[in-house]
Amino acid sequence: MSTRVAIVTGGSSGIGEAAALRLLDSGFEVAAVARRVDRMASLEQAGATVFGMDVTDDASMVSGVQRVIDQHGRIDVLLNNAGYGSYGPVEDVPIDEGRRQFEVNLFGLARLTQLVTPQMRAQGSGRIINISSMGAVYYEPFGAWYHATKFAVDGFSDSLRVELAPFGIQVVIIRPAAIVTEWNEISRQGLLESSAGGAYEAYAGKAARRLASADNRILSSGPGAVARVVVKAATAERPRTAYPAGRGARLVMVARRLLPDRAFDAMLTRLYLR
Repeated sequence: MSTRVAIVTGGSSGIGEAAALRLLDSGFEVAAVARRVDRMASLEQAGATVFGMDVTDDASMVSGVQRVIDQHGRIDVLLNNAGYGSYGPVEDVPIDEGRRQFEVNLFGLARLTQLVTPQMRAQGSGRIINISSMGAVYYEPFGAWYHATKFAVDGFSDSLRVELAPFGIQVVIIRPAAIVTEWNEISRQGLLESSAGGAYEAYAGKAARRLASADNRILSSGPGAVARVVVKAATAERPRTAYPAGRGARLVMVARRLLPDRAFDAMLTRLYLR
């Protein structure tokens, strides 16, 4: 069989960068894509093909996938990793920002899935790995838009898994817990900016401090923790349908399963709002 080929979105930092390096080490040809091509120089030096792609720009996705097919003749893994967290009070976050959150976190993922599926179906094999989140298992105040996208990613992936199975294409979900990347800082900044001067400002400040605690390496994991799970999902002969990743991920899943909604609400209130 030819060398396996992987496309990694959001490759300019964090989980995407770490996963691209791990896949290279595992023998994959890797196409790492992102809007910020200048930040992928180290990946290029490591042997990845890097080029620009914006998951809200259809033309860049179409041309990018075709580029990989023209260069390698196959696509074995699509790692849908690009995404961000839009945090803020639902009352205050502009609806256009809510739409953008879905465009990046869900519709970009879905469009790339559409674009790689014909090639994978023709091969009779392929693996689509979607980076979801523990945010698809639980919820947080001021994270309604973000959590909605991740719940949607899980539902999309579950349906897709059954739909593509007859063609030899496998679909895997990875749900990271708190990971130390720039994602957290961007989310906190959005929360504080959207709530500034409004009815939710004091509560948002407390929630932002709680989010900041995830940058503590004792409580959280580095991107490498997710990258290791990505390689496992990409190479296992029979991968799981979903993998938790990072410190505390399994604990969160157990807590959400065992606690009734009202009890979970009370816990979040204590953690984020008091």
